Amino acid sequence: DRDGNPNVTPNVTREVCLTNRIKAAELLEKDIREIMGSLSGNPPRGMDGTCRFESAAMQRIRDRVGKDSRAPYRSFLHPVAERLANTSAWARAELQKVQNGGVSDEGSLFSTDDIFLDKDELMEDLITVHESLCDTGNAVAADGRLVDVIRKVSAFGLTLVPLDVRQESDRHSEALDCITRYLGVGSYLQWDEAARVNWITNQLQSKRPLIRSGAWNDNGEIFTPTAVDTLETFKMISEQYDESLGAYVISQCTSASDIMAVLLLQRDAGVKKPLRVAPLFETLDDLNGAAATMDQLFSIPAYIGSLEGRKQEVMIGYSDSAKDAGRLAATWAQYEKQLELVEVAKKHSVDMTFFHGKGGTVGRGGNPNTFNGIVEHAPGTVNGQFRVTEQGEMINQNFGYADRAERTLDIYTAAVLAEQHTDRPLPNQEWKDVMDKLSEISCEAYRKIVRGDERFVPYFRAATPELELSKLNIGSRPAKRKASGGVESLRAIPWIFAWTQTRLNLPTWLGVGEAINQVLASEDEQTLRQMYNEWGSFRTTIDLVEMILSKSDSSIARHYEDVLVSDPAAVDLGSEIRKIHDGTEQAIKDLTGHKILAENDHLLLQLMAVRNPYVDCLNVLQAETLKRLRANENSDEEQVLNDALLTTITGVANGMGNTG
Repeated sequence: DRDGNPNVTPNVTREVCLTNRIKAAELLEKDIREIMGSLSGNPPRGMDGTCRFESAAMQRIRDRVGKDSRAPYRSFLHPVAERLANTSAWARAELQKVQNGGVSDEGSLFSTDDIFLDKDELMEDLITVHESLCDTGNAVAADGRLVDVIRKVSAFGLTLVPLDVRQESDRHSEALDCITRYLGVGSYLQWDEAARVNWITNQLQSKRPLIRSGAWNDNGEIFTPTAVDTLETFKMISEQYDESLGAYVISQCTSASDIMAVLLLQRDAGVKKPLRVAPLFETLDDLNGAAATMDQLFSIPAYIGSLEGRKQEVMIGYSDSAKDAGRLAATWAQYEKQLELVEVAKKHSVDMTFFHGKGGTVGRGGNPNTFNGIVEHAPGTVNGQFRVTEQGEMINQNFGYADRAERTLDIYTAAVLAEQHTDRPLPNQEWKDVMDKLSEISCEAYRKIVRGDERFVPYFRAATPELELSKLNIGSRPAKRKASGGVESLRAIPWIFAWTQTRLNLPTWLGVGEAINQVLASEDEQTLRQMYNEWGSFRTTIDLVEMILSKSDSSIARHYEDVLVSDPAAVDLGSEIRKIHDGTEQAIKDLTGHKILAENDHLLLQLMAVRNPYVDCLNVLQAETLKRLRANENSDEEQVLNDALLTTITGVANGMGNTG
């Protein structure tokens, strides 16, 4: 993920791809040598010394190892193992070459015939052995360890995992602007959308390259450092072998030209098999315009002709849309716009797969009940194809142990299958109208505080560990996309994480209570109650907010304010926010009919009864640590205090759960 992360350079991606190939080759070589040890025999022969079974596969093995070999399978697999050893040695030499700035001779010791670059070659040899064993009466041996390895090759190939490349759309526009100015045809950034699409379409239809490779390095007065990095990234993509890379994800995608720009840059870089281009629609405005953007895109012959098998992947951003508009408005936009995108795909006969950019927290689209979370997606949007992000500590939580990983994959598989056979009617017009009303009210209430109140940013930075989180080495990338800027430039993870630490969890519930109270006080009261009782997707949304509220504690948030906030205006805002929090709790209980929050989740209530006394202590320690850190910057105590802060952060995160 290069989006806002200067640490991810083209060479970093080269290193990761080569490291993956080294590890895959080493693991597969070990597997092949184990199989060689177990297949030591010879197929049964007759008195004349010929094989008693006719087998085309066995004949292919004999053709390679000779008819007199006493251990044909070992002899057949030995060069396979050696070739895998060469593959890891070649990749290691290439890695050293990248790390040394392109200086190394070792990689040239191997020809393409000495190494595996395509998993189909390896698979062909393994299938030949399997067929031969089955044909010669050794099916039990064939279906043992050998089948395991065949499955590994099928699943993981020679790269372990294909990397997605993700970059912000503005970077592509900047690179094309440098190119158009270099060519003397104007400034791409100053063109309107129609002009951009028309120019890109013409370039895609032309076979002439836009610019020679490396020209950006010789024209520093035109090509900016970020444009050079972007163009070098596409050059790196063109160098990769099959299956090293997967999709090219475009964050902050707002228009058809954003998507076509990546297609053009890939072609111009000489990418033989272009990566599938996946637009990421993140903010509320982006989601609202997604269907129109894709409809325009699918109407352009140059683009639709580039889709392999007429398949299109679209990524839905849960984190940034919720940070932009609040949980309720974002959830409705995600639901409604996916349905619109499905209709656009049907109109153009395109097979659309949704890639769900979720985190572990409810505020970032997560749901601790994975099965229900998948089944309650909008009808017709899964269709047996479900792609989702697993991030941060959720990776270890869901996949860190073999039995847990198997269970997680069981749940995903069962849910994707069940979704196709679960009758979930679409919301009727009356329900849609109420959702539009809820969305509008909640978005306005959310933005009034987060965007419209000048006291908010000072309060947020004083009352939470947001600033300190960015200094600690606990994230995979910088906390902000841009060094300057306020909440709007802050990453969704630290935005959610900071509020989780203070137990206020503001992003998940802010605006929800106001919306529910207004609708319950209107003529739509009974419709809203019917929606909660009869519409599974809506009920899931409300229940998740209720679960987070049950974990929240405004008195703990008040303690952080008392210790850390000195600005009277910020203190007043904190008091107002806590009143809204308490009002939201009452609104949720009114709608659900519950006397206490999460009263039906007995396990959660028991867990919190045990955890909270310990987490309370950690919160008190954290507030005091933050106070001392801010008073002792650049002092001898700073490192000790940072260590103490990190300990409390880890403890609170584990105690709260759903943090990733």
